[in-house]
Amino acid sequence: MAATTIHACGPSDAALVHAASDLFDSPVDATWTDRFLAAEGHHLLLAALASQPAGSVEARFVGFVTGIEIHHPDKATEMLLYELGVHEDHRRQGVGRALVRSLVTVAKSAGCRGMWVPLDPADANYQAALATYRSAGAKEFGDAAICAWQWTD
Repeated sequence: MAATTIHACGPSDAALVHAASDLFDSPVDATWTDRFLAAEGHHLLLAALASQPAGSVEARFVGFVTGIEIHHPDKATEMLLYELGVHEDHRRQGVGRALVRSLVTVAKSAGCRGMWVPLDPADANYQAALATYRSAGAKEFGDAAICAWQWTD
């Protein structure tokens, strides 16, 4: 397992998110980053090599996970694991599992009664993601389809 430290980002950690921007699918946007970090119930955890200070922009970030607390009138609060990313050079070394387990700890501390993540079987990383979530204690729960609406305005 890669020796890593996990840093829970807060509203003043936008520079850390930008330092880890190569881990995200698209370039990190300053406005969106600030909004995410300031929003109550939004969580972003960064994994850095243990030899580096995780709360510093000089750190070598190797992974991240984001979670959002979901509230509903007829359900207890749950954590949605929104996205997990691990640098390709550090995959299959326990980084993803450590991030997911850290998000579970955050979820429990926030009073969430569970955590869930949608997966797309057509995604090239589907099997690796499924293995990571299983290794972090997740159980599969039926079949799911994801429907989306997108607009540019």
